[in-house]
Amino acid sequence: MSLSSFKIAHKLITGAGAIEQLAAELTRLDIDNPLIVTDAALVKSGTVELALARLGDRTYEIFDRVLPDPEIAIVEDCMRVYRDGGHDGLIGLGGGSAIDIAKSVAAYAGYHGALEDLFGIDQVPRKGPPLIAIPTTAGTGSEVTNVAILSDKVAHLKKGIVSDYLLPDVALVSPQMTLTCPRSVTAASGVDALVHAIESYLSLNASPITDSLAIGAIKLIARALPKAYANPSNLQAREDMATASLMAGMAFGNAGVGAVHALAYPLGGRFNIAHGVSNALLLPHVMHWNKMACVERMQDIAQAMGVKTAHLSVTEAADRAVEAMTELCAAVEIPSGLRSFGVPEDAIPSMAVEAAGIERLMRNNPRKLSAVDIEKIYRAAYQA
Repeated sequence: MSLSSFKIAHKLITGAGAIEQLAAELTRLDIDNPLIVTDAALVKSGTVELALARLGDRTYEIFDRVLPDPEIAIVEDCMRVYRDGGHDGLIGLGGGSAIDIAKSVAAYAGYHGALEDLFGIDQVPRKGPPLIAIPTTAGTGSEVTNVAILSDKVAHLKKGIVSDYLLPDVALVSPQMTLTCPRSVTAASGVDALVHAIESYLSLNASPITDSLAIGAIKLIARALPKAYANPSNLQAREDMATASLMAGMAFGNAGVGAVHALAYPLGGRFNIAHGVSNALLLPHVMHWNKMACVERMQDIAQAMGVKTAHLSVTEAADRAVEAMTELCAAVEIPSGLRSFGVPEDAIPSMAVEAAGIERLMRNNPRKLSAVDIEKIYRAAYQA
């Protein structure tokens, strides 16, 4: 076994009623005046109120201007609110966008230079203020990873801050916080978690620890995502998905993700396609290309997704894994085909070059892909 390390949020509190521990964790972290980073829809739905009711007599402020695929400018805006309000800690409450903004502000608050200096790997010089992450979707795993992804709308690129200083001090993962999640977001975020689990299992940096988490997450998602989508109030399905997302986050936060995510970034950066949907559009096509490099592991994925493989060859089982992924995406009504999202076909060559250059992700992929290969994958996804 090669040397590996494993990193997650410093403390995990999971399960029904986890939100009840918020006040105790604020006390433990000496947070008396938190800034709650969220979005307007969660305030309107009453989800934020579930956290506010557990703050005790603390002062607080709500920053609710987070948007999907958040721009760098939102971090600057939130940072001004944090400093002007004299806050001493952050609560990232929402999907991956809200938690990524909170993580970025926590990193930025401990630094006195430009935000741009922090992009890349290990550019954050020190830990910032304490951060509690409370996910309201079951998908991104941002509550347990050391990455924050932001959109540069000028350059039409996704940029990442990657540092262990971004790991939240506490992740409170409670199924009750996901009950107001819209069905479309349940579907997209759930497939996002599936991609995290699959790509981490196939990653060249996978370890026995991440393997167990990834396979466990795939089993839960295959069973629970259709149920959570069909009946949003199914608390057991919501809890299973929250657990699966957490497990997938711990897996990919250490093993990394690969070509699906690299190819998805230009779709989000240029055409504002939701991250989970971008992943879903590309997943079966990338897996078809990866198959020859990891056929035995694809067989494992097929089994985890419930495919009966006893009478199948390894290659046949790998093919069934791709089919099962496609069927699950269809079951939760995620459209297929890039052209159905208005992506122009003439954008494919430049997107392929851009994706090929995302070395941080592409180096984890089990099959080495050139820009020419990636262009073929995009064209297959375009025609689907």
